[in-house]
Amino acid sequence: MAFPMSQAESLKALIETPLFLAPLSGWIIAQILKMLIFLLTGRHRSGREILETVIWRTGGMPSSHAALVTSLTVSAAYRAGFDSDLFIVTLFFALIIMRDAMGVRRSSGLQSRALNSLGRQLAEKEGIEYHPVKEVHGHTPMEVVVGALLGFFIAAAYEFL
Repeated sequence: MAFPMSQAESLKALIETPLFLAPLSGWIIAQILKMLIFLLTGRHRSGREILETVIWRTGGMPSSHAALVTSLTVSAAYRAGFDSDLFIVTLFFALIIMRDAMGVRRSSGLQSRALNSLGRQLAEKEGIEYHPVKEVHGHTPMEVVVGALLGFFIAAAYEFL
Protein backbone atom coordinates (compact mmCIF):
# COMPACT_ATOMS: atom_id res chain seq x y z
CA MET A 1 0.00 0.00 0.00
CA ALA A 2 1.43 3.39 -1.05
CA PHE A 3 1.32 6.26 1.38
CA PRO A 4 0.75 9.80 0.16
CA MET A 5 3.87 11.97 0.06
CA SER A 6 4.39 14.52 2.78
CA GLN A 7 4.81 18.17 1.84
CA ALA A 8 8.55 17.92 2.45
CA GLU A 9 8.80 14.86 0.19
CA SER A 10 6.74 16.63 -2.49
CA LEU A 11 9.02 19.67 -2.36
CA LYS A 12 12.11 17.44 -2.52
CA ALA A 13 10.67 15.59 -5.54
CA LEU A 14 9.96 18.93 -7.26
CA ILE A 15 13.45 20.35 -6.84
CA GLU A 16 15.11 17.09 -7.89
CA THR A 17 13.34 16.71 -11.23
CA PRO A 18 15.14 17.77 -14.42
CA LEU A 19 11.96 19.55 -15.49
CA PHE A 20 12.64 22.00 -12.63
CA LEU A 21 16.44 21.88 -12.43
CA ALA A 22 17.26 22.34 -16.13
CA PRO A 23 15.36 25.64 -16.57
CA LEU A 24 16.63 26.96 -13.25
CA SER A 25 20.19 26.04 -14.21
CA GLY A 26 19.75 27.53 -17.68
CA TRP A 27 18.67 30.85 -16.21
CA ILE A 28 21.44 30.94 -13.59
CA ILE A 29 24.22 29.87 -15.98
CA ALA A 30 23.08 32.38 -18.63
CA GLN A 31 23.08 35.19 -16.06
CA ILE A 32 26.56 34.21 -14.83
CA LEU A 33 27.85 34.07 -18.42
CA LYS A 34 26.27 37.46 -19.06
CA MET A 35 28.10 38.86 -16.02
CA LEU A 36 31.42 37.37 -17.15
CA ILE A 37 30.99 38.86 -20.63
CA PHE A 38 30.05 42.18 -19.01
CA LEU A 39 33.27 42.03 -16.95
CA LEU A 40 35.51 40.93 -19.84
CA THR A 41 34.28 43.68 -22.15
CA GLY A 42 35.11 46.27 -19.49
CA ARG A 43 31.64 47.78 -19.44
CA HIS A 44 31.22 47.51 -15.67
CA ARG A 45 31.43 50.59 -13.52
CA SER A 46 30.67 49.31 -10.05
CA GLY A 47 30.03 46.24 -7.96
CA ARG A 48 26.36 47.20 -7.91
CA GLU A 49 26.17 47.04 -11.72
CA ILE A 50 27.78 43.60 -11.69
CA LEU A 51 25.28 42.38 -9.09
CA GLU A 52 22.39 43.87 -11.08
CA THR A 53 23.64 42.05 -14.18
CA VAL A 54 23.56 38.69 -12.39
CA ILE A 55 20.24 39.17 -10.63
CA TRP A 56 18.08 41.55 -12.59
CA ARG A 57 19.41 43.12 -15.79
CA THR A 58 17.80 42.10 -19.07
CA GLY A 59 19.34 41.97 -22.51
CA GLY A 60 22.87 40.94 -23.37
CA MET A 61 24.65 37.75 -24.34
CA PRO A 62 23.34 35.08 -23.87
CA SER A 63 19.59 35.42 -23.45
CA SER A 64 18.60 33.93 -20.10
CA HIS A 65 14.97 34.02 -21.27
CA ALA A 66 15.83 31.75 -24.20
CA ALA A 67 18.02 29.49 -22.06
CA LEU A 68 15.25 29.00 -19.49
CA VAL A 69 12.37 28.33 -21.89
CA THR A 70 14.43 26.15 -24.22
CA SER A 71 15.66 23.97 -21.36
CA LEU A 72 12.07 23.70 -20.09
CA THR A 73 10.84 22.67 -23.55
CA VAL A 74 13.64 20.16 -24.13
CA SER A 75 13.14 18.66 -20.66
CA ALA A 76 9.41 18.34 -21.33
CA ALA A 77 10.17 16.57 -24.62
CA TYR A 78 12.51 14.09 -22.92
CA ARG A 79 10.24 13.53 -19.92
CA ALA A 80 6.79 13.44 -21.50
CA GLY A 81 7.50 12.88 -25.19
CA PHE A 82 7.18 14.99 -28.32
CA ASP A 83 3.51 14.11 -28.63
CA SER A 84 2.61 15.20 -25.10
CA ASP A 85 0.44 18.16 -24.18
CA LEU A 86 3.21 19.38 -21.86
CA PHE A 87 5.75 19.54 -24.70
CA ILE A 88 3.33 21.33 -27.03
CA VAL A 89 2.47 23.95 -24.39
CA THR A 90 6.12 24.56 -23.49
CA LEU A 91 7.12 24.76 -27.16
CA PHE A 92 4.64 27.52 -27.94
CA PHE A 93 5.41 29.25 -24.65
CA ALA A 94 9.12 29.24 -25.62
CA LEU A 95 8.40 30.61 -29.09
CA ILE A 96 6.34 33.48 -27.65
CA ILE A 97 8.97 34.33 -25.03
CA MET A 98 11.86 34.29 -27.51
CA ARG A 99 9.93 36.31 -30.10
CA ASP A 100 9.02 38.85 -27.45
CA ALA A 101 12.62 39.07 -26.17
CA MET A 102 14.02 40.01 -29.57
CA GLY A 103 10.98 41.77 -30.98
CA VAL A 104 8.69 43.72 -28.70
CA ARG A 105 11.12 44.26 -25.80
CA ARG A 106 13.99 45.17 -28.11
CA SER A 107 11.84 47.65 -30.03
CA SER A 108 10.50 49.26 -26.86
CA GLY A 109 14.05 49.50 -25.51
CA LEU A 110 15.27 51.26 -28.63
CA GLN A 111 12.27 53.61 -28.52
CA SER A 112 12.80 54.46 -24.84
CA ARG A 113 16.51 55.13 -25.50
CA ALA A 114 15.59 57.53 -28.32
CA LEU A 115 12.94 59.20 -26.16
CA ASN A 116 15.44 59.68 -23.31
CA SER A 117 17.97 61.18 -25.71
CA LEU A 118 15.40 63.63 -27.06
CA GLY A 119 14.20 64.43 -23.52
CA ARG A 120 17.73 65.17 -22.31
CA GLN A 121 18.43 67.38 -25.34
CA LEU A 122 15.18 69.27 -24.81
CA ALA A 123 15.89 69.65 -21.09
CA GLU A 124 19.34 71.11 -21.82
CA LYS A 125 18.12 73.41 -24.60
CA GLU A 126 14.94 74.66 -22.92
CA GLY A 127 16.02 74.36 -19.28
CA ILE A 128 13.10 72.14 -18.32
CA GLU A 129 13.15 69.16 -16.00
CA TYR A 130 13.10 65.75 -17.69
CA HIS A 131 12.62 62.41 -15.94
CA PRO A 132 13.96 59.59 -18.13
CA VAL A 133 11.81 56.54 -18.83
CA LYS A 134 13.11 53.06 -18.02
CA GLU A 135 15.07 51.54 -20.86
CA VAL A 136 14.12 47.87 -21.23
CA HIS A 137 16.80 45.91 -23.03
CA GLY A 138 15.69 43.19 -25.40
CA HIS A 139 17.87 40.72 -27.26
CA THR A 140 19.46 40.49 -30.67
CA PRO A 141 18.67 37.33 -32.64
CA MET A 142 22.21 36.02 -31.96
CA GLU A 143 21.77 36.46 -28.18
CA VAL A 144 18.53 34.46 -28.38
CA VAL A 145 20.12 31.70 -30.50
CA VAL A 146 23.06 31.35 -28.10
CA GLY A 147 20.68 31.30 -25.11
CA ALA A 148 18.54 28.64 -26.79
CA LEU A 149 21.60 26.49 -27.54
CA LEU A 150 22.74 26.86 -23.94
CA GLY A 151 19.29 25.79 -22.72
CA PHE A 152 19.24 22.81 -25.08
CA PHE A 153 22.62 21.52 -23.91
CA ILE A 154 21.80 22.05 -20.23
CA ALA A 155 18.55 20.07 -20.56
CA ALA A 156 20.34 17.34 -22.50
CA ALA A 157 23.01 17.17 -19.80
CA TYR A 158 20.37 16.70 -17.09
CA GLU A 159 18.79 13.89 -19.07
CA PHE A 160 21.90 12.01 -20.18
CA LEU A 161 24.56 12.67 -17.53
